[in-house]
Amino acid sequence: MARRTNSPIEDVLDITSKFPWWLGVTLAAISYFALHWYTMQEPPKAEGLNGLYSAVLPGILRSFAMFGQIILPFVFLFGAVVSAGNRFKRKKLYDDTVNNFSDNALEGMSWQDFELLVGEHYRRQGFVVEETSGGADGGIDLIATKNGEKYLVQCKQWKAYKVGVKVVRELLGVMVGGGAIGGFVVTSGEFTRDAVSFSRDNNIVLLDGKALRRMIREQSKLQDLPKRNVTLSQPQGSTKHICPQCGEALVLRTARKGRNQGKRFYGCSSFPKCRYTKTA
Repeated sequence: MARRTNSPIEDVLDITSKFPWWLGVTLAAISYFALHWYTMQEPPKAEGLNGLYSAVLPGILRSFAMFGQIILPFVFLFGAVVSAGNRFKRKKLYDDTVNNFSDNALEGMSWQDFELLVGEHYRRQGFVVEETSGGADGGIDLIATKNGEKYLVQCKQWKAYKVGVKVVRELLGVMVGGGAIGGFVVTSGEFTRDAVSFSRDNNIVLLDGKALRRMIREQSKLQDLPKRNVTLSQPQGSTKHICPQCGEALVLRTARKGRNQGKRFYGCSSFPKCRYTKTA
């Protein structure tokens, strides 16, 4: 069966729903006033045959503007409503997970809700998160950006199977092609040993269900946890930074070998459990 193609209005609505709600409202106001201003302009006078031809295009544009000044702001406003609704839903999912002490808190979610929860988790860690709407198993689910660095996130709401190394390999291939410096695979269940081993050498962080629940609860309940980690974990002379992958402190180190030998960089204090690095 051929896949249905979205209309331009549906595309605008989908894009706007991923913006902050206030941006959708702003776009609605700008589009209305801009198009309304255009419709109020005096149309050019048609003098002779050449003048008639030159007046056709402005007339067509005015007709589009008359309809557009109603339709486009409505689409932007509706997108803003959807954005606000998604924001509320993500917050509620997050809070419900914090307050649910059952080990099955994640397993009862749909894959759509699981992706929303994971996206909210990384937003609260300071990432700008884009939901790609890849589908139940349609590739990369989230694009997370922080300090100009891009990470790809794959969500697996798998209840009966462990996530294997094939998923991690596929993510690595997309990372290389998409210019991402790192990746995350997040599951409500567990990973195979091969997946864990492969991820360690390729700057990919695996989060199973237990680790995700623990990080969400710690992040929610202990707002001052990053400061505490910096105070206890970082050696003297290092800059205060927090690992975006596991929440531990980043420490200033010097590369001892390889092409970057002698250069300084930030590495996670929980190494080798977490292998996140960042240029100093």
